[in-house]
Amino acid sequence: MKEVQDHWFREAKAQGYRSRAAFKLLEIDQRRRVLRPGQRVLDVGAAPGSWLQVASKAVGGRGEVVGFDLKSIDPAGLPPNVRSLVADLREVTLAELGGRAFDVVLSDMAPDTTGDPSGDQARSARLCHGLLDHLATWLRRGGTLVYKVFEGGDYPELLRRTGGMFERSKGYKPTASRAESVEMFVIAEGFRGEPRPTEPTPEEPIAKSRPRGWGAGGGEHAGRA
Repeated sequence: MKEVQDHWFREAKAQGYRSRAAFKLLEIDQRRRVLRPGQRVLDVGAAPGSWLQVASKAVGGRGEVVGFDLKSIDPAGLPPNVRSLVADLREVTLAELGGRAFDVVLSDMAPDTTGDPSGDQARSARLCHGLLDHLATWLRRGGTLVYKVFEGGDYPELLRRTGGMFERSKGYKPTASRAESVEMFVIAEGFRGEPRPTEPTPEEPIAKSRPRGWGAGGGEHAGRA
Protein backbone atom coordinates (compact mmCIF):
# COMPACT_ATOMS: atom_id res chain seq x y z
CA MET A 1 0.00 0.00 0.00
CA LYS A 2 1.35 3.37 -1.01
CA GLU A 3 2.16 6.01 1.59
CA VAL A 4 -0.60 8.39 0.43
CA GLN A 5 -3.12 5.58 0.84
CA ASP A 6 -1.78 4.81 4.30
CA HIS A 7 -2.07 8.47 5.27
CA TRP A 8 -5.72 8.91 4.29
CA PHE A 9 -6.66 5.50 5.67
CA ARG A 10 -5.10 6.39 9.01
CA GLU A 11 -6.75 9.80 9.04
CA ALA A 12 -10.17 8.30 8.35
CA LYS A 13 -9.74 5.80 11.15
CA ALA A 14 -8.46 8.44 13.57
CA GLN A 15 -11.34 10.82 12.86
CA GLY A 16 -14.06 8.19 12.84
CA TYR A 17 -14.93 8.27 9.15
CA ARG A 18 -16.05 5.11 7.41
CA SER A 19 -13.70 5.59 4.46
CA ARG A 20 -10.98 7.86 3.10
CA ALA A 21 -13.55 9.27 0.66
CA ALA A 22 -14.70 11.61 3.44
CA PHE A 23 -11.66 13.79 2.85
CA LYS A 24 -12.56 14.28 -0.80
CA LEU A 25 -15.92 15.81 0.12
CA LEU A 26 -14.37 17.77 2.97
CA GLU A 27 -11.89 19.36 0.57
CA ILE A 28 -14.57 20.09 -2.02
CA ASP A 29 -16.71 21.72 0.64
CA GLN A 30 -13.78 23.76 1.92
CA ARG A 31 -13.06 25.02 -1.59
CA ARG A 32 -16.61 25.68 -2.80
CA ARG A 33 -18.77 25.63 0.37
CA VAL A 34 -21.38 23.37 -1.18
CA LEU A 35 -22.82 22.32 2.21
CA ARG A 36 -24.49 24.76 4.59
CA PRO A 37 -26.49 24.57 7.84
CA GLY A 38 -30.15 23.68 7.45
CA GLN A 39 -29.90 22.19 3.96
CA ARG A 40 -31.62 19.08 2.68
CA VAL A 41 -28.99 16.85 1.05
CA LEU A 42 -29.25 13.69 -1.07
CA ASP A 43 -26.30 11.30 -1.26
CA VAL A 44 -26.51 8.89 -4.21
CA GLY A 45 -24.38 5.75 -3.97
CA ALA A 46 -23.88 6.49 -0.29
CA ALA A 47 -22.32 3.24 1.01
CA PRO A 48 -20.42 2.83 3.25
CA GLY A 49 -21.54 6.23 4.57
CA SER A 50 -18.55 8.55 4.91
CA TRP A 51 -20.18 11.28 2.80
CA LEU A 52 -23.31 10.94 4.95
CA GLN A 53 -21.12 11.64 7.98
CA VAL A 54 -19.57 14.74 6.41
CA ALA A 55 -22.87 16.12 5.12
CA SER A 56 -24.65 15.46 8.42
CA LYS A 57 -22.15 17.53 10.37
CA ALA A 58 -22.22 20.34 7.80
CA VAL A 59 -26.01 20.76 7.69
CA GLY A 60 -26.44 20.40 11.45
CA GLY A 61 -29.52 19.50 13.43
CA ARG A 62 -31.82 21.70 11.36
CA GLY A 63 -30.72 19.96 8.17
CA GLU A 64 -31.50 16.54 6.75
CA VAL A 65 -29.40 14.03 4.82
CA VAL A 66 -30.90 11.16 2.82
CA GLY A 67 -28.67 8.53 1.25
CA PHE A 68 -29.30 5.45 -0.83
CA ASP A 69 -27.25 2.69 -2.39
CA LEU A 70 -27.66 -0.75 -3.88
CA LYS A 71 -25.77 -1.96 -0.81
CA SER A 72 -27.13 -1.73 2.71
CA ILE A 73 -25.68 1.12 4.80
CA ASP A 74 -25.03 0.31 8.45
CA PRO A 75 -27.08 2.84 10.47
CA ALA A 76 -25.04 2.31 13.64
CA GLY A 77 -23.43 5.55 14.72
CA LEU A 78 -25.04 7.73 12.07
CA PRO A 79 -26.56 10.97 13.46
CA PRO A 80 -30.34 11.35 13.80
CA ASN A 81 -30.53 13.77 10.86
CA VAL A 82 -29.44 10.99 8.48
CA ARG A 83 -31.76 8.50 6.81
CA SER A 84 -30.56 5.75 4.48
CA LEU A 85 -32.27 3.19 2.30
CA VAL A 86 -31.47 0.45 -0.18
CA ALA A 87 -32.59 1.58 -3.63
CA ASP A 88 -31.69 1.57 -7.32
CA LEU A 89 -30.96 4.85 -9.11
CA ARG A 90 -33.15 3.73 -12.00
CA GLU A 91 -36.18 2.97 -9.83
CA VAL A 92 -36.15 5.11 -6.67
CA THR A 93 -38.90 7.74 -6.43
CA LEU A 94 -38.95 11.17 -4.82
CA ALA A 95 -41.64 9.90 -2.46
CA GLU A 96 -39.21 7.29 -1.13
CA LEU A 97 -36.66 10.06 -0.59
CA GLY A 98 -39.03 12.19 1.47
CA GLY A 99 -41.21 13.85 -1.14
CA ARG A 100 -39.38 17.20 -1.38
CA ALA A 101 -36.62 18.48 -3.67
CA PHE A 102 -33.11 18.76 -2.23
CA ASP A 103 -30.77 21.74 -1.90
CA VAL A 104 -27.74 19.61 -2.73
CA VAL A 105 -27.28 16.29 -4.56
CA LEU A 106 -24.04 14.40 -3.99
CA SER A 107 -22.84 11.29 -5.80
CA ASP A 108 -19.73 9.21 -5.19
CA MET A 109 -21.17 6.24 -7.07
CA ALA A 110 -19.07 4.24 -9.49
CA PRO A 111 -19.52 1.05 -11.50
CA ASP A 112 -17.84 -2.19 -10.52
CA THR A 113 -14.53 -1.95 -12.35
CA THR A 114 -13.49 -4.67 -14.78
CA GLY A 115 -9.90 -3.69 -15.60
CA ASP A 116 -10.94 -2.35 -18.99
CA PRO A 117 -10.34 1.42 -18.65
CA SER A 118 -12.44 2.38 -21.66
CA GLY A 119 -15.37 0.21 -20.64
CA ASP A 120 -15.20 1.29 -16.99
CA GLN A 121 -15.15 4.94 -17.99
CA ALA A 122 -18.13 4.50 -20.31
CA ARG A 123 -20.12 2.79 -17.55
CA SER A 124 -19.23 5.57 -15.13
CA ALA A 125 -20.44 8.19 -17.60
CA ARG A 126 -23.72 6.32 -18.13
CA LEU A 127 -24.33 6.32 -14.38
CA CYS A 128 -23.73 10.07 -14.27
CA HIS A 129 -26.08 10.70 -17.18
CA GLY A 130 -28.67 8.66 -15.29
CA LEU A 131 -28.14 10.92 -12.29
CA LEU A 132 -28.59 14.05 -14.42
CA ASP A 133 -31.85 12.60 -15.77
CA HIS A 134 -33.32 12.76 -12.24
CA LEU A 135 -32.33 16.31 -11.34
CA ALA A 136 -35.49 18.00 -12.57
CA THR A 137 -37.31 16.05 -9.85
CA TRP A 138 -34.65 15.80 -7.15
CA LEU A 139 -32.89 19.17 -7.11
CA ARG A 140 -34.43 22.58 -6.44
CA ARG A 141 -33.74 25.51 -8.72
CA GLY A 142 -30.49 27.18 -7.71
CA GLY A 143 -29.28 23.96 -6.06
CA THR A 144 -25.84 22.35 -6.17
CA LEU A 145 -24.60 19.03 -7.57
CA VAL A 146 -21.34 17.21 -6.87
CA TYR A 147 -20.68 13.93 -8.67
CA LYS A 148 -17.78 11.60 -9.38
CA VAL A 149 -16.97 10.36 -12.86
CA PHE A 150 -14.10 8.41 -14.40
CA GLU A 151 -12.33 10.73 -16.82
CA GLY A 152 -12.04 9.57 -20.40
CA GLY A 153 -13.57 9.96 -23.82
CA ASP A 154 -17.10 10.54 -22.52
CA TYR A 155 -16.09 13.12 -19.92
CA PRO A 156 -16.18 16.29 -22.12
CA GLU A 157 -19.71 15.51 -23.34
CA LEU A 158 -20.88 14.86 -19.78
CA LEU A 159 -19.34 18.14 -18.61
CA ARG A 160 -21.04 20.01 -21.47
CA ARG A 161 -24.40 18.53 -20.58
CA THR A 162 -23.94 19.49 -16.95
CA GLY A 163 -22.94 23.00 -18.01
CA GLY A 164 -26.23 23.36 -19.86
CA MET A 165 -28.15 22.61 -16.68
CA PHE A 166 -26.22 24.84 -14.25
CA GLU A 167 -24.89 28.38 -14.03
CA ARG A 168 -21.38 27.09 -13.27
CA SER A 169 -19.76 23.66 -13.56
CA LYS A 170 -16.13 22.59 -13.35
CA GLY A 171 -14.07 19.45 -12.80
CA TYR A 172 -11.96 19.11 -9.68
CA LYS A 173 -9.56 16.48 -8.36
CA PRO A 174 -9.10 16.48 -4.56
CA THR A 175 -5.70 15.81 -3.05
CA ALA A 176 -7.16 12.77 -1.28
CA SER A 177 -7.65 11.11 -4.66
CA ARG A 178 -4.83 8.78 -5.65
CA ALA A 179 -2.50 10.38 -8.18
CA GLU A 180 -3.00 7.53 -10.64
CA SER A 181 -6.79 7.55 -10.31
CA VAL A 182 -8.93 8.66 -13.26
CA GLU A 183 -11.71 9.88 -10.98
CA MET A 184 -12.81 13.49 -11.28
CA PHE A 185 -15.46 15.34 -9.32
CA VAL A 186 -17.77 17.71 -11.16
CA ILE A 187 -19.03 20.59 -9.03
CA ALA A 188 -22.08 22.31 -10.50
CA GLU A 189 -23.77 25.32 -8.91
CA GLY A 190 -26.97 27.20 -9.71
CA PHE A 191 -29.33 24.57 -11.11
CA ARG A 192 -31.38 26.11 -13.91
CA GLY A 193 -34.26 23.68 -13.73
CA GLU A 194 -34.33 23.23 -17.50
CA PRO A 195 -31.33 22.25 -19.64
CA ARG A 196 -30.23 24.62 -22.37
CA PRO A 197 -28.83 23.37 -25.72
CA THR A 198 -25.34 21.92 -25.31
CA GLU A 199 -24.36 21.21 -28.92
CA PRO A 200 -20.74 22.25 -29.55
CA THR A 201 -20.24 25.37 -31.64
CA PRO A 202 -17.94 25.39 -34.69
CA GLU A 203 -15.34 27.14 -32.54
CA GLU A 204 -15.54 24.37 -29.92
CA PRO A 205 -15.58 20.97 -31.67
CA ILE A 206 -15.85 17.93 -29.46
CA ALA A 207 -12.50 16.57 -30.58
CA LYS A 208 -10.67 19.67 -29.38
CA SER A 209 -12.63 20.43 -26.23
CA ARG A 210 -10.65 20.12 -23.01
CA PRO A 211 -12.53 20.82 -19.76
CA ARG A 212 -10.69 22.73 -17.07
CA GLY A 213 -10.89 22.59 -13.32
CA TRP A 214 -11.12 25.38 -10.77
CA GLY A 215 -7.75 27.01 -10.23
CA ALA A 216 -4.31 25.81 -11.18
CA GLY A 217 -2.79 24.60 -7.97
CA GLY A 218 -3.35 23.31 -4.46
CA GLY A 219 -4.70 19.96 -5.65
CA GLU A 220 -6.81 21.33 -8.52
CA HIS A 221 -6.11 19.74 -11.88
CA ALA A 222 -7.38 20.50 -15.34
CA GLY A 223 -8.46 17.24 -16.92
CA ARG A 224 -5.75 15.10 -15.29
CA ALA A 225 -6.23 11.91 -13.33
